[in-house]
Amino acid sequence: MYQVNPKRQEVKLYWKNSQNEILKSIRNLKYETESGNKKLLFAMNGGMFEADNTPKGLYIENFKILKPIDTLQGSGNFYLQPNGIFYLTQNNQPGISETKKYKQNPSIKFATQSGPMLLIDGKINNIFQKDSKNLNIRNGVGVLDNGEIIFAMSKKEVNFYSLAQLFKEMGCKKALYLDGFVSRTYLPEKSWIQTDGNFGVIIGVTESK
Repeated sequence: MYQVNPKRQEVKLYWKNSQNEILKSIRNLKYETESGNKKLLFAMNGGMFEADNTPKGLYIENFKILKPIDTLQGSGNFYLQPNGIFYLTQNNQPGISETKKYKQNPSIKFATQSGPMLLIDGKINNIFQKDSKNLNIRNGVGVLDNGEIIFAMSKKEVNFYSLAQLFKEMGCKKALYLDGFVSRTYLPEKSWIQTDGNFGVIIGVTESK
């Protein structure tokens, strides 16, 4: 787990580098941030993506909508209901909204869509079963009432219910699943350094060198 205060540390969503090439891996993100004189403190893949590494569903970066919201029905985890959107505003206020309740406004600086929602108003999504055998490496994001963000990734295979319960125990009212076995985390302060990956969106926390 990694807990961050976005008003004190820089939390951003990344997709492409300064040459407009898709980053894909945490290694490439690290190179990109370091070339901008920033130190990468934490990184994690930030939601699902298409075969060509474009974000699946809504993606906003620096106030620009680069991929539109996806309100379709479909198969796979992304379409398990309700799905949701993790976002950061201009004032670095984080939020998680169910897709159907999301309202676009110009103050949203970053956003990524994924699914399913893990927690809804403090309750575990009722589509999950405690004893489900649907096990996988999983990661997700939750928001605390004090405006801090919790990122979590399992080191072993877990079901959706267990991941949701973790965010609930941490005090989150809302939490969103990001992805499964493809997930990677870079967190050197906890000796967890995975720099590979082949993603769309990556979430990064940096500080100035």
